[in-house]
Amino acid sequence: MYNGLLHLHNFMRWVILLLLVIAIVKAFVGMSSNKPFTNGDKKVGLFLMISAHLTLLIGLYQWLAGRYGILTTSVPEGVSVMKDAFYRFYWIEHPVGMIIAVALITIGRAQSKKNILDVLKHKRSFWYYLIALIIIIGTVPWPFRGGIGRPWFPGMH
Repeated sequence: MYNGLLHLHNFMRWVILLLLVIAIVKAFVGMSSNKPFTNGDKKVGLFLMISAHLTLLIGLYQWLAGRYGILTTSVPEGVSVMKDAFYRFYWIEHPVGMIIAVALITIGRAQSKKNILDVLKHKRSFWYYLIALIIIIGTVPWPFRGGIGRPWFPGMH
């Protein structure tokens, strides 16, 4: 079960990144061209938010009960969580960064429900999504990150 959830969590990363890029481009074009905020814009934001929340739930399960979860693993004797790059990343940096990113995605999505000018909906969504994207890129365990990196596509050899 753990491997399946880990692979799903990783796959959803790509879905979120793709949807974020689409949402950012749509919002940028919308605010630059003063286009109306369409149902298509709302749907991209909705699918993005659903994907982000689903991935967050899977990640929280892994954080608590996964192979290196805080309930299933103990820090080695004499090791401080904040001084150990692996535990600091997986127990603190990655979860906190992703929770903040999902909150920003949720706020960005909420802008489409407000009774404000469409250009403001696009502008606000753009900035919330862009900041979320930056945080996600900064807190994903990319393969080139020494000691914490994970494969681009785990399970695919």
